[in-house]
Amino acid sequence: MLSPRDNIVSLMRRQGYEHVPCDFNLCPSLWKQYVEKEKTTAPYADTFGFGWRSMPGVIPTDTDLTRFHKYHTNLDENVYIDNWGVGHRKTPTSMHMTQMLYPLAFAETTDDLLTYPLPVFTEEGNTHIIKAVAETHARGLAAVGNMHCTIWETSWYMRGMENLMADMLTDEDMANCLFDLVEERAIKVAQIYTRAGVDFLYLGDDIGMQHTIMMSEDVYCEWIKPRFARVIAAARAINPDVIMMYHSCGYVEPFIPHLIEVGVNVLNPVQPECMDFAEIHAKYGDKLSFYGTIGTQTTMPFGTPEEVTAAVKRNLTIAGPKGGLLPAPTHLLEPEVPWDNVLAYVNACKEYKP
Repeated sequence: MLSPRDNIVSLMRRQGYEHVPCDFNLCPSLWKQYVEKEKTTAPYADTFGFGWRSMPGVIPTDTDLTRFHKYHTNLDENVYIDNWGVGHRKTPTSMHMTQMLYPLAFAETTDDLLTYPLPVFTEEGNTHIIKAVAETHARGLAAVGNMHCTIWETSWYMRGMENLMADMLTDEDMANCLFDLVEERAIKVAQIYTRAGVDFLYLGDDIGMQHTIMMSEDVYCEWIKPRFARVIAAARAINPDVIMMYHSCGYVEPFIPHLIEVGVNVLNPVQPECMDFAEIHAKYGDKLSFYGTIGTQTTMPFGTPEEVTAAVKRNLTIAGPKGGLLPAPTHLLEPEVPWDNVLAYVNACKEYKP
């Protein structure tokens, strides 16, 4: 019998699997329902048997975030600042979205970028990740290094999307400088996670919208793809077998061949409202595995338990006995999702026979 770690690795490599893993994230109100209905405060990943765990974040050498305060003029108790100096204003109407405050919005020269106090990451300062990976493996689980917002998103979060896109068109020195600074740090984080022994490196940049791509293929190939390729290459130089997952919400089909070319192994989340999994799998399922495909805009909040079950079984049948799909909700499960639908999803995974 395969351990959860071996099972999920084999599934993602399309080498067969013994059982279907499940995976999801609950908003605070659904967490309360989980505690009440399942009568436990144990992590739901343990209760429902997730096959992997995300490792702790990589910690920068300077954790004093007040160094970023001078780059913001509208801080208050509703704003928190992340390790890159980006301000996030919490909003009462969203579970996971914030109003962003861009610390480099008013940068005018590359010197403004080069003197900005970006985070510095070292392996010496992140030995806690080595310990976490070892403990996770000892439990028979796979370890995931989470690097969402790898190049594109981290850059525009600091500069502002409109500003950065304008730089790419009219001030290439500014755009190249910022992208290069972010790439350098992304490579270091990838190396730290890979040397620690993670099984999966979870990369990502949202480059899709609901029905179209966020930028042209030419723009992506000029600015983002080469940098993303270098991040993957740096990790693979340490461990050629580390599995590369890539996250982008929305419609991203034109980018899929580029992602495969640079070394992505698993695509997330394949939103059914944006792309049809059967079509995507028919085109790319021999080269790419998938994680997601169960809609959080449609099926999970508004479907019946029977419809949730049918969606899980349909997509697993499309993937076939070799695997290549970890069916999962495509984003955070929000308050509209009935608890019966969460249980229907879990049971559909448990009951499916390869």
